[in-house]
Amino acid sequence: MSKAPVNLAHAEQPGFTAASSERRPESICDQRPITSCLYSYISVSFMSNQKQQKPTLTGQRFKTRKRDEKERFDPTQFQESIVQGLNQTGTDLEAVAKFLDSSGAKLDYRRYAETLFDILVAGGMLAPGGALSDDMTRTNFCLFTAQEDVKTMKAYAQVFNKLIRRYKYLEKGFEEEIKKLLLFLKGFSESERNKLAMLTGILLANGSLPASILSSLFNDNLVKEGVSPAFAVKLFKSWINEKDINSVAASLRKVGMDNRLMEVFPVNKRSYDHFSKYFTDAGLKELSDFARNQKSLGDRKELQKELQEQMSQGVSFKEIIAYGKEEMKKSSISEQLMIGIMWTSVMSSVEWNKKEELVTEQAIKHLKQHSPLLKAFTTQGLSELTLLLKVQEYCYDNIHFMKTFQKIVLLLYKVDVLSEEAVLKWYTEAHLPKGKSVFLEQMKKFVEWLKNAEEESESEEESD
Repeated sequence: MSKAPVNLAHAEQPGFTAASSERRPESICDQRPITSCLYSYISVSFMSNQKQQKPTLTGQRFKTRKRDEKERFDPTQFQESIVQGLNQTGTDLEAVAKFLDSSGAKLDYRRYAETLFDILVAGGMLAPGGALSDDMTRTNFCLFTAQEDVKTMKAYAQVFNKLIRRYKYLEKGFEEEIKKLLLFLKGFSESERNKLAMLTGILLANGSLPASILSSLFNDNLVKEGVSPAFAVKLFKSWINEKDINSVAASLRKVGMDNRLMEVFPVNKRSYDHFSKYFTDAGLKELSDFARNQKSLGDRKELQKELQEQMSQGVSFKEIIAYGKEEMKKSSISEQLMIGIMWTSVMSSVEWNKKEELVTEQAIKHLKQHSPLLKAFTTQGLSELTLLLKVQEYCYDNIHFMKTFQKIVLLLYKVDVLSEEAVLKWYTEAHLPKGKSVFLEQMKKFVEWLKNAEEESESEEESD
């Protein structure tokens, strides 16, 4: 067999042998064992992979969807749209209401609620303190530039009512706006304050605002400057003109404002005498009377609490009676009011059993023991009747006492706290509607017995 021709070009390269013309040039592996070459190959490959998998710090970028981009807060364009609409509608408040209704579908009322209310009230955006921002568009058609009369203020109240009814989510924002405006009162003119007071009173009357917004009037700066009481006069006149004082009182009680009205005055003038004189002189005697009644109510609560505490501490009945009569003189409390307070104190001085079958026995025992306290303040027929009504009300309001009413009345009759006349008057004409059918049925036999005893007594007198 002939040998293959030798490639002379290869022959010149190091490591070439004549054994094969196809032999590659000598590499590092040609000089090492196979295992060593394999290890070197794996090491180089691993390092190469490690380099390729090295994490980057930039991270992966995603394109933000347009709908997910957060819109920058910029009320300028919103303000221009509202101002333009108000300038077109002018003083026609019906047209203003329609414009605001339709614009809610195109403009972001939820985002720019404060801007919207600022414009409707003051004609433009308000800076802190109440001044209009200089660099913003304004309108001359707003609450502050309107006529200062009840008719116009009612018309503006309708605009706000329609807007908030249509866009319910504005309700909270409107409440916050009014609170803010009240804090800015010093920055407004007297006429502007009067219009805002009248509007606020109307909105409070129709339920568009809660009475809790009045807390802004207790701000120290407003109180010291005398702004708060003057504003309160206008506000309450407007409110009472729309609703009676009972409705106003109910709204104040609902949010705990009924006992805070004196805070419109500085600390050194927070007396009921000063409050009464100020508002009476301003033509608000109803408000003065309400405040005085609130004071009396507070005093009665304190008295009831004190009497209850004395009973719990085991103070003698003689001392408790003396204390009660002294308070009657000092605070001009009638016996009718005092017996109601004493009844509440007696019934609150013990923890009642939750089981109906046991509470009756407990009540009779407790009332028999404390009957001297009740007897001391029922020296008049009207006081006895008042006590009967209190017993009826208590038994109705506390379900475990529903079946106990007749037994309590019978006990009080036996210990001379209640007279026959008082029981008969209560039964025939003076009872409350609360539990009427149940309690009248319980008392039926006892009343019949009283009537028969009365007839027998009259017959005996005639025969004599």
